Amino acid sequence: MEAVGRHGALEYERELGQRFSVDLELLIEWPERDELSDTVNYSTIAAETLALVTGEPVILIETLASRIADQVLSHERVLRVSVTVNKPDAPIPAKFRNVSATVTREQAR
Repeated sequence: MEAVGRHGALEYERELGQRFSVDLELLIEWPERDELSDTVNYSTIAAETLALVTGEPVILIETLASRIADQVLSHERVLRVSVTVNKPDAPIPAKFRNVSATVTREQAR
């Protein structure tokens, strides 16, 4: 998923915003039936994730990844989530393809 967010340590990053993309990998309880009600609503998870990316700014992309992981784990059928937040336009004085942070969390059961 891609969106413009206002995250970063520098003031102009929070004022102007920049591109972010988020990759999610979920381990879910396997549905017993072939019914949407027996699995995770991926549209809801996508909307919640995008709301966090476009919402309240944070300084660290690790913090953003952590908040997204916590939100995804609030869904009952999600057992584990791995969240990667990509910041391809990070203000780094070197040539690079991408800066990212990955957080993996799982339900305590």
